Amino acid sequence: MNGKEKPIGVFDSGIGGLSVLKQAVKVLPNEDFIYFGDSKNAPYGTKNLDELKKLVSNVVEFLISKKVKAILVACNTATSATVDDLRKNYDIPIIGIEPALKPAVELHREGKILVMATPVTLSEKKFNILMEKYKKDADIVPFPCGGLAELIEKGDLKSKEITKYLTEKLKDYKSSKIASIVLGCTHYPFIKSQIHEIVNKDIPIIDGSLGTSKQLKRQLINLNLLSEKQEKGYVHIYNSLQDPKVNDLSYKLMTNV
Repeated sequence: MNGKEKPIGVFDSGIGGLSVLKQAVKVLPNEDFIYFGDSKNAPYGTKNLDELKKLVSNVVEFLISKKVKAILVACNTATSATVDDLRKNYDIPIIGIEPALKPAVELHREGKILVMATPVTLSEKKFNILMEKYKKDADIVPFPCGGLAELIEKGDLKSKEITKYLTEKLKDYKSSKIASIVLGCTHYPFIKSQIHEIVNKDIPIIDGSLGTSKQLKRQLINLNLLSEKQEKGYVHIYNSLQDPKVNDLSYKLMTNV
C-alpha cells in the first residue's frame, strides 16, 4: 500500500469525536478512516496530565499499528494537553481540534461568546493563548461543563438528565445577550438541538469540526498524501469497551449527527 492510500486515524475519549469524523468524511469522501473511541477511559477531562498522556499515547500506538498516514485528534482535551508532545514523538501529520473562537468572533454579533468545554480544555495554556488572541475583539466567557460529556457518552441524547443539566447551566444566560455559543468539546454537537431549545434558536452554535477537517485536507495536499481513489472510502470504528452496543451506537451517530 502506498502512502496516499493508507487510512487516516481519528480518535477521541469516546463517541464525541464521531461528530468530527462525520465532517471529515464529507470533506474527504475518498479517504479511508479508522476511528478509535476510548470510552473505557472516558472522560479524559477528569484525568491528570500524566495519566492523560499515557492514555493518548496508547491510542496513537494502536492507530500507528493500523498503518495510518495521519492522525486527527478529535478531542479538545487531548489536543490541549498532548498534541505538542505527539508532534514531537511521531513523524506523521497530527491535526488537533480546538474551540472555534475565530469564526465566532468574525460573526461580529453583539453580546457574549460562551465557550462550552471541559474544565481541562479551558484551563490549559493552549486555550488561554487562543482566548487572549481574541479577547480584545469580543466578550468571551469560558463556560466549563464538567460532567456533560459523561451524560452524552451514555448514548441517550434526549435524556431528562441532559435537559436538566443544560437548563440549570444556561439559566443565567437565557435573558442576557448571547452572541454565539462555541462548542469546545466534540461530544456537544450531538446535543445542539437541546441547547437551541433552551436559548434563542437564532443564536449561532459553532464547533471546530469543519475547520479541523479542512486543515486535515490542507496537510494531506501539502504532503502529497491525498488519496487518488475515485470511489468512496470506508470507515472502521473501534472502541476500547469492545461492547457491541457501543459500536452500534457509534455507527448510528455517524449517520444522525
